[in-house]
Amino acid sequence: MDVTLRCRAYPDEETASEAWRHIEIHRQIRNHAIRDYYSYDYGNRPSAYDQHRKLTDWKQRWPVFSEVSAHAAQQTVSEIHKNVETQRGRRENGHKTGRLKWQGSGERRSVVYQSEGFDVNHTTGQDGYATLRLSKIGHIPIRAHRELPSTENIKRVVLKKERTGDWFVCLVMERPDDELPEKPGPDALDSADCVGVDLGILSYIHTSDDTAVDMLDLSDEYDRYGREQRELDRKEHGSNNWEKQRQKVATAKRQIKRKVLDYQHKLTTWLVREYDLVAVEDLDVKPMLETSQNAKNKQDAAWSRFLNLLEYKADLYGTHVVRVEPAGTSKECSECGVATSKPLWIREHSCPACGHTENRDLNAAKNILSRGRSQIGAGRSESTPVQTALPTFTPLRVDAKRVVEAGSPEA
Repeated sequence: MDVTLRCRAYPDEETASEAWRHIEIHRQIRNHAIRDYYSYDYGNRPSAYDQHRKLTDWKQRWPVFSEVSAHAAQQTVSEIHKNVETQRGRRENGHKTGRLKWQGSGERRSVVYQSEGFDVNHTTGQDGYATLRLSKIGHIPIRAHRELPSTENIKRVVLKKERTGDWFVCLVMERPDDELPEKPGPDALDSADCVGVDLGILSYIHTSDDTAVDMLDLSDEYDRYGREQRELDRKEHGSNNWEKQRQKVATAKRQIKRKVLDYQHKLTTWLVREYDLVAVEDLDVKPMLETSQNAKNKQDAAWSRFLNLLEYKADLYGTHVVRVEPAGTSKECSECGVATSKPLWIREHSCPACGHTENRDLNAAKNILSRGRSQIGAGRSESTPVQTALPTFTPLRVDAKRVVEAGSPEA
């Protein structure tokens, strides 16, 4: 699997200007490759290898294309064909896809070097920093907030300029599968080390052991973002003051994104460290955002990314993550399995068949765990008792501000 280290980069003014010029040239190469690709009839379109061979002719016709790294230019062309493969997969799953779109000026913000054209110098003489050399761009100081790999162990390097004006470098390494921890077999799973996770409305998650974690409070961050956006609307579009204010808007928006991402990292790390099996709902978020009046809160929850992070970290920590069908998890009784329809505003589950009563999200989490254990071949989960120290229907709630990563000083 690939592991990525993201580091802050500090290019000087001259190097930053040259890097941005290279990114713009790569944007032109990508747009020209898209035009060339769609100029052929369907079924006879060129492969990535075919367009790599055409790069030599393109450089002779447009000399500016030869000013960037030839290897990086090939990666830009390969990117198109990866996108085409992604679209083909989506079509096979029933989604409608159009053609690849051109990128306008300023829309492309990164350049990729694969396997060659870069070098990392760890002996800069300054603690906490290293130097990255990129072919035809120059030397860029980067912050080494953790131990950086040697050049031969780096698979791919991505240089990116964010809309805030900050530069970042992503170092991608390939971690061999034999170095990953082995996941326990289905027969070796202890019920105490298995958990079902319901992605909630009133809480971010509610687990089958009756622990609920509150939603993040982003009201202050959105107030700041709104103020900066209103200030931007008062500036003359394209002026120097407009550009400065645009970066402030991007910074405010980035703060929201970073806060949610940090929150998700801490939650997912806690789950994969604490349990050997994590069963979650396999939600289709896109139609939920299109039809729900509560779409903004669901978008802030970023459930799709939460599930992806959970699966990614499960491989790093040797934990099973199972996505289960979410339909009916709130209706079925976790004790007897009888389905009972109830509107969304009813937050308690009361089974008319067996009389079992408990919190609606807790009941759903138990059903998710049972489905997850059955799906992985570990059998139906045992009923998890509700914590007796709490009043009926009152789960153990954890404030979002108290969510800390396991092993941290606050934990």
